[in-house]
Amino acid sequence: MSKSRGPSDADIELFRSAVGKVRPIKSAQRLHTGPRAKPVPRQLAEDERAVVQELLSHDYDEAALETGEELLFQRPGLRKTVLRNLRRGQYVVADELDLHGMTAEEARDALGKFIKHASAHGNRCIRVVHGKGRRSSNQGPVLKPLVNRWLRLRDEVLAFCSARTVDGGTGAVYVLLRKR
Repeated sequence: MSKSRGPSDADIELFRSAVGKVRPIKSAQRLHTGPRAKPVPRQLAEDERAVVQELLSHDYDEAALETGEELLFQRPGLRKTVLRNLRRGQYVVADELDLHGMTAEEARDALGKFIKHASAHGNRCIRVVHGKGRRSSNQGPVLKPLVNRWLRLRDEVLAFCSARTVDGGTGAVYVLLRKR
């Protein structure tokens, strides 16, 4: 089998007779004018504009703001979306406990009984109002850090976070309990 080295003379003659007379095109435009321009990252520019627009917007998620006063806890292995939804107040609060005016000992006992009762009745989300400590001395809130510690020690508690402003803000917490 021999390798073909191109069209034969007969094929070339046939092609030329079929095409006819040809003349080169004279044009001032050159096909290759130099190196290509770098691509413009339009999507990146759009994304950056969107970020700037979002930063300047007055619409914001209160749950995304952190002032250092919020309480926030989740057990290892719990999906982040669960905590995010809890922070947004997207779980139905089944019951509430108000600790205002209680001593630390009274509050601890009341909180323990409340969590046991809520868990026994299948309540998944509860709210505990501990107050902001505005009437406390210069030492700051008393019950708030205690509630933070007590809730972390309870096995029934999967997560908790400061409530939305309409539900008490940093003076209350949403608590998510394990399923029974």
